[in-house]
Amino acid sequence: MGDQMRRSMRILYFQAIGGASGDMILGALSEVGADLAVVERSLQELQVEPIRIEVEPCRQHGLGGTRVSVQAEKDVNRGRHLSDIRKIVEESTLPAAVQSDVMKVFGRLAEAEGQIHGQDAESIHFHEVGALDSIADIVGACLALRQLNVDAVRVAPLPLGQGTIECSHGTYPAPAPATVRLLAGFPVTFTDVPAELVTPTGAALLTTWHSLDHAPGTVRIVRDGYGFGSRTLEGRPNALRAMILESGEEGESLECLVLECQVDDTQPECIGHFTVKALEAGALDVFTVPVQMKKQRPGTLITVLCDPASRDRILDLLFQETTTFGVREALTTRTILQRAFESVETAYGPVRIKIGTWKGKQVTSSPEFEDCVTLAATNKVPVRAVYEAARCAALQLIQCPSSQEPKDPRGK
Repeated sequence: MGDQMRRSMRILYFQAIGGASGDMILGALSEVGADLAVVERSLQELQVEPIRIEVEPCRQHGLGGTRVSVQAEKDVNRGRHLSDIRKIVEESTLPAAVQSDVMKVFGRLAEAEGQIHGQDAESIHFHEVGALDSIADIVGACLALRQLNVDAVRVAPLPLGQGTIECSHGTYPAPAPATVRLLAGFPVTFTDVPAELVTPTGAALLTTWHSLDHAPGTVRIVRDGYGFGSRTLEGRPNALRAMILESGEEGESLECLVLECQVDDTQPECIGHFTVKALEAGALDVFTVPVQMKKQRPGTLITVLCDPASRDRILDLLFQETTTFGVREALTTRTILQRAFESVETAYGPVRIKIGTWKGKQVTSSPEFEDCVTLAATNKVPVRAVYEAARCAALQLIQCPSSQEPKDPRGK
């Protein structure tokens, strides 16, 4: 597996300088290693009119990068329902995992549009986003992301412009209502730029992919690059920067903060909710243990492991979501295995396998459960059947490790 076997975590980090759109995301991904020629060939698996990806170098305000344009010139149907898009995707020969990624993005778009127009998501008629070039933007971006073999995606606060935009419904304020709804709860910054900086497609892709609020500990910048939009902005490059970050080499002693508290009057449902929120906020792990507290009252010990940089965020959650009056803190270190990901073939489809290596030897492996759930639904079989098939394939993989780079991204 080459250099990939020496890493623990590989992160894709987006910073929007000018904004974010489907084309800009594709350009940025190509700058950090995605092969758009391979993406273009894969797009033909949609079995629609031919789709072309035009790539050209671009320079704005002293920054150099790539500008991408996706063309589907023979597309006469400029609007589609979610069911139409689902049919195009599911009837393609794209991998099941990519199909799932694509429909998650369109599902969020449909949900946002439905909330705005007071309709069910399935009833929404996509206009601009329903065109083949926009569909290809989303499918192409998901294909490109899968090429990069990243474990997590982090997106910095996105800049929003002002003014108005013209769309199929008429004149709307910038940013578009769908963009605002998609970015609800996501950090943004408002600018004086009189233009649409973040498109609905860009917002849907980045917020669907975003899985990490803060990079864990010290990281190393591996690659960086800029994807440019078609519009020229005054005072700033219309660029989206992408960076590949790596952290956690094998045997490295990583500093870790332990936060603990005991509660005997917090609803069990609230403890479960806190666990979910803490992991979303960047906690490395959260676990609970039943304990006997003073006056022999049964209680729960809540333990959170996190990067020291996440301390304030986790403390806020502990005090807001539980009934504790105090939290213990202790700095410690943790030693981690090298981690890498391989894709194995099963009778149900490809499944990603997380592989742990210690002192040059592969010592453990684990199928990615989300892949198993997706394939189980597709094949109408129990999840356990897919998991066991993947586990058997993983054992063979450890016994006969591949010399190739891992091909399937986005494990944890």
